[in-house]
Formats: sequence, structure tokens, C-alpha cells
Amino acid sequence: MSDEVLCDKVIQQVDATLKYDDHILVAFSGGIDSTVLLHVLMTIKEKLRPGLMLKAVYVHHGLSKHAEEWAEHCRLQCEQWNIPLQVAYVSVDPSLAGIEAAAREARYQALNHLLSDNDILVTAQHRDDQCETFLLALKRGSGPAGLSAMPERIAFGRCQQVRPLLNVSRQQIEAYARIQKLRWVDDDSNQDARFDRNFLRLNVLPVLEQRWPQFSRMVSRSASLCAEQEQLLDELLAPVLSRLVDSDGAIDIDGLSSVSDIQRRALLRRWLSQHKMMMPSQEQLEKLWCEVALSQQDAEPMLKLGEYQIRRYRQRLYLLPAMQPVDDIQLEWDGQSTLLLPDSLGVLMPDESGETVRRPKADERISVRFSAPGNLNIQITGRTHSRSLKKLWQELGVPVWLRQRTPLLFYDDNLIAALGVFVTVEGQRQGDDVGWNILYRKKSY
Repeated sequence: MSDEVLCDKVIQQVDATLKYDDHILVAFSGGIDSTVLLHVLMTIKEKLRPGLMLKAVYVHHGLSKHAEEWAEHCRLQCEQWNIPLQVAYVSVDPSLAGIEAAAREARYQALNHLLSDNDILVTAQHRDDQCETFLLALKRGSGPAGLSAMPERIAFGRCQQVRPLLNVSRQQIEAYARIQKLRWVDDDSNQDARFDRNFLRLNVLPVLEQRWPQFSRMVSRSASLCAEQEQLLDELLAPVLSRLVDSDGAIDIDGLSSVSDIQRRALLRRWLSQHKMMMPSQEQLEKLWCEVALSQQDAEPMLKLGEYQIRRYRQRLYLLPAMQPVDDIQLEWDGQSTLLLPDSLGVLMPDESGETVRRPKADERISVRFSAPGNLNIQITGRTHSRSLKKLWQELGVPVWLRQRTPLLFYDDNLIAALGVFVTVEGQRQGDDVGWNILYRKKSY
């Protein structure tokens, strides 16, 4: 293949993938892959699509002693090509999830913050990267979803991420860079075989490609077939999942019990995927089913999966974020301003669309709490008899984990309302009292 034909082929591949995208943010590290991608996009803008809005971002992790040099290289390169560049400085905490995962999460947050609503994020993963991802998923024992590896186009925050080089090989990228006389930086960490991906790139794939020159192409085809099968399963199971999941995002245990084990696991994976969860192992799924869904009826089971927890209530499974205890917190409130609740529980504010309670007397102190004695006897509006708070929570179907996370409105030490749940007789407006409307905008679980 001639130099001109090879370059045209790469340009055509990228242009075909991005033909409907007009606002592009390129993740530009200064390495050979992203340098080729940015040069291709610059060429498309100059020769094919002058209206293309193109910009780049360099994410500065500070993990390498060369990071500042690389940022300067990217700045000079973008200046030469007349492409706006932003350097995003991020801090990486490897103690949370390991250095690779922590850097990836920091990069994700930075890129997501820089994307405008009509932008797409374009990254430079290529066919050999896809092969590495497939083999890493194989090592983990992943099923078809994991073996689908990297999709060409995927949701990224409120925008999309596109990988237009997925069908371009590393060899083609290196040839393009040589032909166009491009300059790039080499990350010394890419030579560290302690990292799994580097080990595959340096020690495994060259041997496989020597034996089977089309190996990465065939792996890419397998990944595409796995993705196709997953998409088909998504379509077939979507109506079933829709029937099993309620408006709160909880999934029905009885419905899951009525299908085969295989279908149940597939439904649970898709339910977790809806919440952007990392896919659990088959062992974790079995633990979820046996120890949470099928535990004794009077138990309060809970399973931690990463930063989330799965709990059962009234034959439904709930996926919940990690929660900090708030039951000892007491907030004073003037009743006029917006009150921010702890642990991202939401806000309280005076608003006509809110719940109506009586106005506090001049000498009554307003406070918001998150716990009260379970044996506290109270009478709520619409009922003739008082009940203990514990019994009320049960009768009103309030899940266990929300019973000490629901804002309780007090005047002095008198419970006026559990906002969003009930108003007590003591909190009911009477006579000429026009009442006070409180809107509780709560966090969605």
C-alpha cells in the first residue's frame, strides 16, 4: 500500500465515523496515537469540513516527572496546528482504587467537566488496544458483555465518547506518523511490564501477531460479535426488565424468581448496568441472590458492591449509594431560607407547592432531625388513633434505611411532620392559620 493510500484510508475511516459530529473535543496526551488522531482531524477540517469545531485537552495527572514537558509539547503542537488547547490539572489518589483506576477516574471527571452539551469526546484507542482490552476481559473470566471490549461510540456523562481509530492498527498509526513526519512524546511508563496492559503489548501480542498476522483483526471481530449478541439480549430482555423495575428503580424479587437462573442473572446484570455499576462476577450475583434476595423475611440483608449497597425491602431489591449516618444530626432552621440537608439528602425550602403544616408560634424553635424514639406515640392526620413511630414507618412502607434519613420537622420537641411522608395532628393547621408550605426536594435513590 502506497503512503498516500494508507494516509487517505486512515482519514476516510475517521471521517466516516465522525461524519455527523460537528463539535469535537480530543483527549490529547501528546503520544503517537492521539497525535495521529489530532492531525487527521485537523486535515479533515482543512480539506473536507471547514465548519468543524475542533479543540483539544491535555489532562495533567502530575504522575510523571515529564508531565509538564508533555503539556508544553501539546501546547506548542496545537499552536502550530491552530487548535485550541486546554490543560486540565487533576490530582490522583491511588489509595482509593489503585494508580491506574484512580488516574482513569480523575481523567474522566476532568473531561466530563470540559464537555459542552453539543460536544463529543474523541479518544485515540485503536485496534491493538481493543485486542488488549479483550484479552484482559478474558483473563478476568468475563462474559459477552466484558468481551465486547470497547464500543466505537458510548455515552460519556451527558455527552458521547467516540473512538474513530478502533479499526485502525498500531502499525498503520505508526506508518501514518512516519509519513506525515509527526513529532510525539513517549511515556516511559508504557515500557513497564508490571502493568497488565503493557505486559500484553510488550510480551504477548508481538508473539501472537508473528504467528497469526491477523490476530488483532480477528479479536476485534470477536469483540464486535459479542457486542452484537449483548445488544440482541438487551432488546429481548428490555420488556421483561421494564415490568420488574418500579418507579423507584427497585427490582421485583418474585418476578426474578419466576424465570430461569440464566435469565435472572442476565436481568440482574442489566438492572445494575442501568445504574452505571461495574459488572459483578457470577459469584457476586449468586451471593446477591442467595444472601440478600432469598434471606429470611425478618432479616435486613445488605451486600456491598464497590461504592454501592444492595438491600431488600418488601420483596424488592434496591441499589443504593454509600450512606453516612445522619441520625445524630440536628439542624436549626429559620424557616425562610433554603436548608441544605446532610449527606446529599436534598434541600428544604418554603414553597407553595410543598407540604402544608401549621405556622410555628413566635416562641417555638424550628429544627430538623433525622431520628426520634421508635416507641414515640404520635397521631397523624387522617387517623383517629395514635401509633408508635416504628409501627407507622412499617404501615406507610418506608424502607428501613430511610427511617433515619427522612427529615423530621420539630417545633421545640414536638414532632410536626416527617416531610414527604406524614403530618402529625400537632402539625395540622387550624382555624385562620393559612399554614406554611415546605417543599422537600430529596435525593433520588
